[in-house]
This record gives sequence, C-alpha cells and structure tokens, in this order.
Amino acid sequence: MAKYTDDEIRNMKKITCKIAGDYLGIPPMAVSMGMRNDLLPIGFAIHNEDRDRAYSESWTYEIIAERLIAYKYGRISEVQVQNIEKNLSTIIQQFEEMRKDLVFLLSENGDQQN
Repeated sequence: MAKYTDDEIRNMKKITCKIAGDYLGIPPMAVSMGMRNDLLPIGFAIHNEDRDRAYSESWTYEIIAERLIAYKYGRISEVQVQNIEKNLSTIIQQFEEMRKDLVFLLSENGDQQN
C-alpha cells in the first residue's frame, strides 16, 4: 500500500478510489461502495448509466482532499463513522447478490440466443 502525506493528497489534481483507499488503509472497493451508498463522506459518487445497453453502468468519483483528510483524522461526525462501519458488510453482501443476479440474467439471455 502506498503511503501519502496530507500535503501530497492536497496537491493531487485527481484523487482516485485507489489513492483514497491507500491513504485510509482500506480497500478501494470499500471506498467506492461507501461513496455510492452515501456512507463515506469524502466526496461524491455519480452514477452514469449507458442507456444503449441494459446492464452497462459506470460510476464517477469526485473525492475532495480536505474531506478525505478530515475523515482520516476523525473530524467527520462520529455517527457517520459508526454507520459506515455498521453497514459496510451489508453493502458488500448486497453488491455480491446483485452481481450473482446479473450473471444469472446474462447467462439466461445467452442461452435464449443459441
């Protein structure tokens, strides 16, 4: 895991989920899932759906350096932090269930085309 100083974070033009995860000591997926579900208050997750393909979607993340630094040092509301810890495993479990459903639907769709 890469280590970043507060000043390095402040001077970055773009902070990715990987960088934020390395800085906080958590996996990048935890950063993205926490942001998607409004549980990690370090910036914004924007959902972009590709309307041409029913199952294609993407997310854009805007991580704000000062929010990330404040979160690392516990300056974010204790209630928000507790909710993140409490709900993170539920979010990951739900994500895995959605992934399994999508794989199932795609495999059914593939079988119908043959």
